[in-house]
Amino acid sequence: MTDLLHFDYQLFHFINSGCQNPLFDFLMPVLRNKYTWVPLYLFLLVFLLLNFKTKGLWLALALIVTVGLTDSISSQLIKKNVMRLRPCKVMEQATDMNLLVPCGSGYSFPSSHAANHFGMAVLLCLTLGKIFRRVKWPLLFWAFAISFAQVYVGVHFPLDVVCGALLGSLIAWGVKFVLYKFSAGTDL
Repeated sequence: MTDLLHFDYQLFHFINSGCQNPLFDFLMPVLRNKYTWVPLYLFLLVFLLLNFKTKGLWLALALIVTVGLTDSISSQLIKKNVMRLRPCKVMEQATDMNLLVPCGSGYSFPSSHAANHFGMAVLLCLTLGKIFRRVKWPLLFWAFAISFAQVYVGVHFPLDVVCGALLGSLIAWGVKFVLYKFSAGTDL
């Protein structure tokens, strides 16, 4: 476990300090800001409802349930029991740390941003991926970029976002399974 945490710290320093550049310093805080993505969420809701009617409504509800579960499990259950401090709290005195956003008061493990966005991306890949084959990789890249941004701006360790991504993906698979069973075995 000590080796894993040491690797986590080393990878954090590489991403947070070693990859530092003016473009990322501007872009990463924007990517991780939840308000940046509100237009996309609204577009997605309208797109689902207009194109898939009742099934689109079910998928929209499934997305809401997925985010509700990922956020609650990561924030209320895991973070409060693991209590891992954020890198910006652990390394407050570090001169080589690149903190680009306010540190935040909560705990670090797992990343709720990663859990929420991977949950949405994986659920959309599982449900819309057969219809829109080209959407899978952009969706996963979107979730990855938001997760990477969490490390780059200094509020999460890499292990936080990897475990958040795994949590979100697992919850998305579970929600997809329930959605599939509930809809009598039909996909979109």
